[in-house]
Amino acid sequence: MTSETDGAVEHFDVLIVGAGLSGIAAGYYLQTRLPGKRYAILEGRGAIGGTWDLFRYPGIRSDSDMFTLGYSFKPWKNPKSIADGPSILAYVRETAQEYGIDRHIRFHQRVQAASWSSKEARWTVDVTVGPDATPFRYTCNFLYACAGYYRYEEGYTPVFPGRDDFEGIIVHPQHWPEDLDYRGKRVVVIGSGATAMTLVPAMAPTAEHVTMVQRSPTYVLSLPSEDRIANKLREVLPEKTANTVARWKNVTFATAFFQLCRRAPEAARKLLRKGVEAGLPNFDIDTHFNPHYSPWDQRLCVIPDSDLYRTIRTGKVSVITNQIRTFTKKGILLESGEELQADIIVTATGLQLLSCGGIRFDVDGRDVEISKTFVYKGLMLSDVPNFALCAGYTNASWTLRAELSTRYVCRLLEHMDRKGYRQCVAHLHEGSVETRPLLDLTAGYVQRAIEKFPKQGTKAPWYFPQNYFIDSVMMRFGSVDDGVMTFSGS
Repeated sequence: MTSETDGAVEHFDVLIVGAGLSGIAAGYYLQTRLPGKRYAILEGRGAIGGTWDLFRYPGIRSDSDMFTLGYSFKPWKNPKSIADGPSILAYVRETAQEYGIDRHIRFHQRVQAASWSSKEARWTVDVTVGPDATPFRYTCNFLYACAGYYRYEEGYTPVFPGRDDFEGIIVHPQHWPEDLDYRGKRVVVIGSGATAMTLVPAMAPTAEHVTMVQRSPTYVLSLPSEDRIANKLREVLPEKTANTVARWKNVTFATAFFQLCRRAPEAARKLLRKGVEAGLPNFDIDTHFNPHYSPWDQRLCVIPDSDLYRTIRTGKVSVITNQIRTFTKKGILLESGEELQADIIVTATGLQLLSCGGIRFDVDGRDVEISKTFVYKGLMLSDVPNFALCAGYTNASWTLRAELSTRYVCRLLEHMDRKGYRQCVAHLHEGSVETRPLLDLTAGYVQRAIEKFPKQGTKAPWYFPQNYFIDSVMMRFGSVDDGVMTFSGS
């Protein structure tokens, strides 16, 4: 495969969509494993970092430990394992600069459509560039979408009656105003997910009072912000070895706990409840921290060093579990009849999911309906040639799966080069597997959009096991030419 420029069309061996955690990992492995390939990263926004550059709300942090969210090839050096957003962003940008990946990034380029030609064995990729949305076109031999799974332009906000009557400020965390001053203000945060549980303890010290209003409770797990075992390993082992041991330790713990939740939900529920009782003695846990669903039917919320519990104990934070009837001029009226006074209302009500970065696909002139495709090994779509989608875990760190996905893409491209193939495509015989949703979570943000996402089956290679141990074997050592993936061209 060679590089070329043909008039207004620029050609690459591989085009990566997105310059976040996944896109930077993809750049590293491509240039390390396949140094002869010419690649570019197309980033719709103007900066590296994806999620960690977009979200700027108070207290923004990871709910995955940095030994698994960080890259295996660049050890995380900060003593804090549960890290804040600015530290993670600096780490991602430092990685891109250190390995020269930043030189391959094209900013302000939004991918609109991709068209595959079997005759030419290449994608034609249409983008818009800059604020004027100037059309531009690329071609590539392989297209790799590392754009995450949610809509960057806007988050999800339900329709609240009386919203226009409220005389204060309404903010969604996905678009946090830089100049928002909440010192001495009464703040109501609507939501009970990870964002809400990050915002509340971060705003409480300077706000007059913060009230978290939740429709229903969420499972909460408190973890130390510093991993003492990992930090001790750093003192006695070489840096890379310590990082690897800490990574596998945390993967093992997370996998074991997830399996406990799935196989013995009542035992997991009791264990999680004990953690809440330790952090909030003499508190109405049954009302506010006792979900109606089983653990890991939805994502758990991780709080570092019990920070949410501490702020509740100070009296500066209240938790109310109730339905919202309407917004009022001065706050929110609940179905219970209680009215909450507020100067600022934060709608931490979730994300809008977006499949494949919203790209429109066609193969040889036929439109691809993403919702009718199946995922092959969790990263390729049935009957869509030379395309991969980077999808992270829902029950573990995103980066764990992102690295495995990119390693597999490199193995696939190496195999094609070695055999002289130009096209690879996975085909699923109709009726050969049962259909399951790609994301097996009951959370509202998932259920609102899951029908627009690819499906998965019930057996390999058409299912996404959400298990790093199984995936590691399959993606790193399993056969690329497995009888399901077909190759052609010369």
